[in-house]
Amino acid sequence: MGSRVWSIGLSLICALGTLHSVAHADPVGGTRQSEGLQAPAFGQLPGAADPTLPVVDTSLNETVIRVPEDDITLQTTVFKPDGNGPFPMVVFNHGKLPGDSHNQPRNRPLALAREFVRHGYVVVVPNRRGFAESDGNYAGSGCNVEANGYAQARDVAATVAYMSQQPYVDKAHIVVGGTSHGGLTAIAYGAHDAVSAPGVRGLINFSGGLRQDECEGWQKNLTSAFGAYGEKVRLPSLWLYGNNDSVWQGALAGQMYTAFTEHGAKAQMFDFGNYKNDAHRLVGDRDGVQVWWPRVKAFLAQIGMPTSVQYQVFEPHAPKATGYANLDAVTAVPFLDESGRAGYRNFLNQYSSRAFAVSNSGAWSWAEGGDDPMSVALASCQKQSSDPCRLYAVDDAVVWRDSSGDTQTASR
Repeated sequence: MGSRVWSIGLSLICALGTLHSVAHADPVGGTRQSEGLQAPAFGQLPGAADPTLPVVDTSLNETVIRVPEDDITLQTTVFKPDGNGPFPMVVFNHGKLPGDSHNQPRNRPLALAREFVRHGYVVVVPNRRGFAESDGNYAGSGCNVEANGYAQARDVAATVAYMSQQPYVDKAHIVVGGTSHGGLTAIAYGAHDAVSAPGVRGLINFSGGLRQDECEGWQKNLTSAFGAYGEKVRLPSLWLYGNNDSVWQGALAGQMYTAFTEHGAKAQMFDFGNYKNDAHRLVGDRDGVQVWWPRVKAFLAQIGMPTSVQYQVFEPHAPKATGYANLDAVTAVPFLDESGRAGYRNFLNQYSSRAFAVSNSGAWSWAEGGDDPMSVALASCQKQSSDPCRLYAVDDAVVWRDSSGDTQTASR
């Protein structure tokens, strides 16, 4: 069976992207799920980039550091432009996957990081205590959502304080944001800890909240928590929520926003409508940048943060189309048995940011969405095969070379 892995609140999942790792998959019938999203082609620069601007490597100068907090350290990922800075900084907070938080992978919001680095920002992504390889244990606070947010915000405060002392960070131009549980955390940070960091100018909440299905009245707990934060937050904030969010259904997002603003908190709500099959995956998707960046850019300008493009940053690179076969020619895909052909039909029904990989031994996998489905498809295929896996199709093009024995890989 194909499996989608999304990240959101507690019992569901926060946008780390969509992953498909398939050994067998049932075909999805009907029209291909496409909303006309036009992300930059793999390997291309978005828009009309100024060729005179310096180029940042596709690695985005990614490093992993340890941020000290009391007697523990937090595993933290840093993406940055080339040079000494100082650069404005965005601290971005992850959501929570189900299960043991230490089993949650290090958060790498590549699509978001790429866009901010393009505009000259340092992007800092702390894994909060108890997550991934950060020390300590998850601060859950039971069903008390307000206390949970404040506990998570301690780690944000430690990260802002530590990074503000780094010579390449402009400590007078900082914004704090997050998605899902991280969005709630960002708002909680603004309600208590932001006062100690005068350089923090605003908060960005992507589909924020904490879903606790095991707690009676969890929706009321969540709304009340945002109401309590709203009494104390003095920073402006931008809230971005979609209509077809699998986590915050119905009127809940509007209720959270109303509770937050009814005591005078300065906030803007942007309802971006439907996004693919789940609005909760927006930030983890490379396609989502075109939806959220224009509104985020306007907000950054309002709070005195820079918004001009400072660097050329290339997208992940895809092989060129080969003309080996028509994309829809299922029987042309080599080495597949019937279950593999069913999997390829399933692939054809996905959104257009997608990749299909296959090996000579018949292993196969496809991936859709996220930042780089090519790498995901190749890695998932390789787990099932002793032979090298190669990309057969990327987006709407067949890239297979019948005579090539070389492995095609996505740049990373």
